[in-house]
Amino acid sequence: MADEYEQNHVHEVYQQIAGHFSATRFKAWPIVERFLQAQAPGSVGLDVGCGNGKNLTVNKDVFIVASDRSENLARIAIQHQPHSTVVADILQLPHRDAFFDFAISIAVVHHMSTPERRVEAVAEILRTQKDSRRGWDKGDPQDIMVPWVRKSKSDQGQEKTFHRYYHLYEEGELERDIEQAGGVVLESGYEKDNWWAIATPKPASTSASASAS
Repeated sequence: MADEYEQNHVHEVYQQIAGHFSATRFKAWPIVERFLQAQAPGSVGLDVGCGNGKNLTVNKDVFIVASDRSENLARIAIQHQPHSTVVADILQLPHRDAFFDFAISIAVVHHMSTPERRVEAVAEILRTQKDSRRGWDKGDPQDIMVPWVRKSKSDQGQEKTFHRYYHLYEEGELERDIEQAGGVVLESGYEKDNWWAIATPKPASTSASASAS
C-alpha cells in the first residue's frame, strides 16, 4: 500500500530527523522568495509541507497558514508567529475550497510514491486556491531512496542513516501532473536540482500558486 510505504519511508523518517533536518534548512529558495515577495500585502496563503517554516518569514506583509505531516516539524514551524501551523496530510488538507490567495508546496510532492498520488497532491493544493489569471538524467531510475545521515550526540558521535523515498521528476513531468490535476502551468523551470512550476486552477481570476518537485 502506497500510504503505508510513505508512512514508513517518509513520515516516520521526518519525525525522527526533524531537529537535525531543520538545522540544515534556513533560507528560502530564490524562486520561492521571489514568488512570496510578489504577493500583494494582506494576502492569505498556504504553505503545504512547510517543514521548519523557513518560508514563513520571507514577506511580513502576507499571512500564511502552514502545515506539515510531521508533528515534530510543525512544532518547529509554529514558532514563526503570527503565522499559524497545523499538522495535515497533503492529500487531505483541512481547508475550504478556493479560500487562499496563493499556495506554495516546496519539495513535498516528490515524496508521494505513485503517479496517481502525486497528481492527487497537486489537485488538493489547487483546490484550496481562488481562481487566478495570473534532477533527473534519462535512463536513471526515478524512484529512489535518498539517505540522511545523522550523528548522535551520544555514543561517541556514531552515525545513523535514514532512507527517504523520493520520486525524481523528469523534464515536463511536473507540468503534466499539474495539467492532469486540473491546473494550468503559468511558468516552470529548474533550480537547485529541482523542477518547479507556478500554476493556477481552471478557470482563471486573481491569484497564483507555487509548487516544486
